[in-house]
Amino acid sequence: MTIKRIHFTAHGGKVQGVFFRAHTVSSAQQHSLTGWVRNLPSGTAVQGQAQGTEENLSAFLKDVDKGPPNAHVVRLDRREIPLKEGEEGFRKVKSYEVPPED
Repeated sequence: MTIKRIHFTAHGGKVQGVFFRAHTVSSAQQHSLTGWVRNLPSGTAVQGQAQGTEENLSAFLKDVDKGPPNAHVVRLDRREIPLKEGEEGFRKVKSYEVPPED
């Protein structure tokens, strides 16, 4: 099993105010991923990082691209980044917080 870490940004449409972060956390937990998600201050995008097996990341990204009911993702950007050792769980980060280090 190959473990990877990705940075993703879901651009709206509508991705804030529709429980997008909660949906993302739920999907990440379902797929045994670690990482974080937050709203961007622009109000039009959500970004985060996720780490896990390639298979689980692929399923997770499909969920993120679909979004929860009432969401509309226009574009989902993703790129592979270095692994983060020792991370536990997947969490929501407040938009005004500095996200965990890459």
